[in-house]
Amino acid sequence: MIKGEARTQFYKKVTILFTDFQGFSKLCENLSPQQIVKELDKYFSAFDEICEKHYVEKIKTIGDAYMCAGGIPMRNNSNPIDVIMVGLEMIEYMKNINREKIEAHLPPWEIRVGVNTGSIIAGVIGKHKFAYDIWGTAVNVANRLETSGAVNKVNISGNTYKYAKDFFDCTSRGKITVKNGEVIDMFFV
Repeated sequence: MIKGEARTQFYKKVTILFTDFQGFSKLCENLSPQQIVKELDKYFSAFDEICEKHYVEKIKTIGDAYMCAGGIPMRNNSNPIDVIMVGLEMIEYMKNINREKIEAHLPPWEIRVGVNTGSIIAGVIGKHKFAYDIWGTAVNVANRLETSGAVNKVNISGNTYKYAKDFFDCTSRGKITVKNGEVIDMFFV
């Protein structure tokens, strides 16, 4: 970035994961802003560690959503498996936290996880507070998989299923219509 610009890079096979907390607004009704940030920091810090363990790159958080991707910036062929493992571990982590919350008579924070594999463009944007980000249809599909998923389930696309079917037990959900009338073949891992 000697001249203040960064080249974008094309990646043919990247696996993107989105999480979101079910009923986030309702969960936060009786919490102060500081308590909300403290809760999110606890969960997202744990998610960061899970990603690091599986060589998956955290991309960003957006409110209560968490986005990461495998196969970038270092390309690898295992990224669909790596990212599914991240999703499963995130769910297991939240289940353990929620057992403690329920024992303390507190509402559980449950997550939905969506995963898709495809091609993307990655790069650094902005002039101030540079941000590494990724773009492409594969990113949008991963987000729709999270939105169309279920609590405590990893919802994967047919694209990801091709790489995962020999490593995980998957249940077909069929073709699901999502935002903009798009139809996506979905599976729960």
